[in-house]
Amino acid sequence: MADVKALDCFPENILIEILSYLNVRELVRNGRVCRRWRGLVKDQRLWRVVDLSTWKGVTSRVLWALLRQYLGRGLRYLRLRGLLLSARGGAFLSEPWLQTLTSKCPRLCRLSLLHTDLRGLPSCSVLPPTLQILELHGCEVPPGFFTQNPPVTSEPDHPVVAASNVQNKPPVSSSSSGIAIETLILDNVPSFTNQHLQSLNLWGRLIRLELREMIRVTASGLRSCAPPGVQALSHLKHLEMDTGSRQQMAALGLGEGWVGLESLGLGGREVSPGLLCLSRLPDLRWLRLRSCRLTEMMVLRSCRMLKELRRLEFWQVEFVIESRRGETEGGGEREESEREREESSENDPVPNLRRSLATLLPKCSVLFTQCTVTENMD
Repeated sequence: MADVKALDCFPENILIEILSYLNVRELVRNGRVCRRWRGLVKDQRLWRVVDLSTWKGVTSRVLWALLRQYLGRGLRYLRLRGLLLSARGGAFLSEPWLQTLTSKCPRLCRLSLLHTDLRGLPSCSVLPPTLQILELHGCEVPPGFFTQNPPVTSEPDHPVVAASNVQNKPPVSSSSSGIAIETLILDNVPSFTNQHLQSLNLWGRLIRLELREMIRVTASGLRSCAPPGVQALSHLKHLEMDTGSRQQMAALGLGEGWVGLESLGLGGREVSPGLLCLSRLPDLRWLRLRSCRLTEMMVLRSCRMLKELRRLEFWQVEFVIESRRGETEGGGEREESEREREESSENDPVPNLRRSLATLLPKCSVLFTQCTVTENMD
């Protein structure tokens, strides 16, 4: 008790700064110390970013308790872990809880869900309309989850009533639907299909889409979303695709072009098919290649038509360089190879590639991050 009384001498701002280093579970425990600490713990400055993914005992009952007592207008970012991989199972997120979250947390702009079963929800329209960023990692979604409005579960008894409802119902537009999500990140969502991808065309504010380990998205599905078209994602500016363990080759869907696409990220097994389509992306200004094997010739052939490219990034790329015959016999070629090895560094592992890109794309900056060089002796 003496330590608690000593802490009472500190100003409120300093105590809140100290409490900000605690996780949610520790905050709740400290709120039981005394009346003053309970008031400090409920300060909304401590609840701007809430990460519950490391709390293994979180259930729907715990979520309701946190929402009623602590979460409020200060909440900006919420991260939750569901029960898909838990032995307990059961419901986790419910429509009433999401409705209460919407009313109590009007400034929530980012929601990240991990291993959450969303098949009990009618559609994404039940999510808070203030969301700008939605992340789904290892989640399960129902067939119509990404549609604008939830499916109708009941029909009127009389056909005349049904006809009058159809006539009086205003047309649904992307601006009036309430979905303000600008960034959608999907990571290993097994139930996400081409139909889900095509239903995103009504998201009028979606400008960034990241697809990682999406086993049911094909090249034809991606091609059907390229503008112009009925199901086109016409507002999309940034697209990332990363497949590490499966040969999907969905990036081939970019082969017919994508008007308005300004930035593209390719990773894993999507890099090689994606490089074949770069010449059809004239508006591309930013390109990132990661976790793959490349040669200098592959990069130069793919990027030579990207005259608007301003930034090219290589992340964890293994560059394969052909060994020269003259190196074993001595001479000028051996001296040139040794000079290139001396010039290479962690930030510039392939100096010859950087010089060639500077000549080919003089307005483009090149960045290497954790890249390696392998010499092919064959």
